[in-house]
Amino acid sequence: MRRLLRPLWVLLALIFLVEAWLWDRVEPIIARVVALIPLPRLKAWLADRIAHLSPALTLIVFAVPVVVLFPLNFVAAWLLAHKYFVGATILIVFQKVLGVGIVAFVFDVTRDKLLQMGWFRALYTFVLDLRARALAIVAPLKLAIQQWMARFRRRASPGFIRRLRRRMQASR
Repeated sequence: MRRLLRPLWVLLALIFLVEAWLWDRVEPIIARVVALIPLPRLKAWLADRIAHLSPALTLIVFAVPVVVLFPLNFVAAWLLAHKYFVGATILIVFQKVLGVGIVAFVFDVTRDKLLQMGWFRALYTFVLDLRARALAIVAPLKLAIQQWMARFRRRASPGFIRRLRRRMQASR
């Protein structure tokens, strides 16, 4: 049974790691955007308001971006139902990047208050542990791919790679 479930666990780990990777990549970009726009004042204002809130009310502030972006799921589903696959894909990717960015921004401001709640701290620790486990599950697959790529690069002559690139460019 474990052998049958192994591919499912690897797939779930990969999905989780893609989400974590997106979070890691988008959060610094959002931080740069915040630095360019006069949003530090917004962040300071929001942090000041949150300082006066209870942790439970801070959780509501943290949930607002998710609630605001949720209707885009219905629009994406409608687009998929009407076979607008490209538009749906663009909307889903846009929503994912925007959502992760906004949630990362709001989480940065609300983290300290949220971690005051025992159940949230336990959930946060669980997610961090889950991420470490997902990395451990995917590590052998990642290592195998890296080894395969290294063997391919060693075997492939520089001329072969140049010819392959030319063929790919010519086919465009």
